[in-house]
Amino acid sequence: MYEVSADATRLNLDVIHGYLTQSYWSPGISHQVVERAVANSLCFGVYAGDGSQVGFARLITDRATYAYLADVFVLEAHRGRGLSKLLMEAIVAHPELQNLRRWTLATRDAHQLYARYGFTPVAKPDRLMERHDPDVYARLKPR
Repeated sequence: MYEVSADATRLNLDVIHGYLTQSYWSPGISHQVVERAVANSLCFGVYAGDGSQVGFARLITDRATYAYLADVFVLEAHRGRGLSKLLMEAIVAHPELQNLRRWTLATRDAHQLYARYGFTPVAKPDRLMERHDPDVYARLKPR
């Protein structure tokens, strides 16, 4: 039995940091940066029956017009059980995320999952820009 919760007090920052440091999108991220990111976002945890955290997703949002979905993961030992779908269903149903004008995300390999929840390739990519510094965590020293 698994559950999804947006209760920030249940989040295990060590689990989140441990996964993110090994992910393709944030290798080397410091615990301090993860703490700050979580504190300033709407976060969802996936929990096993024993209460241990086995998944996570973070929404960077104003809760009125826009949300960026980030840092989505399910620990490898718990994959293949529909947890990413359970997580996404909880996210799109969350009352503070209703009637947003735009949701965005970036993914290397989960396009099919996100398509189930209405995500599509960007209609006008020529209108999007980014400022990307993929090596920032390697340069930062923990405080």
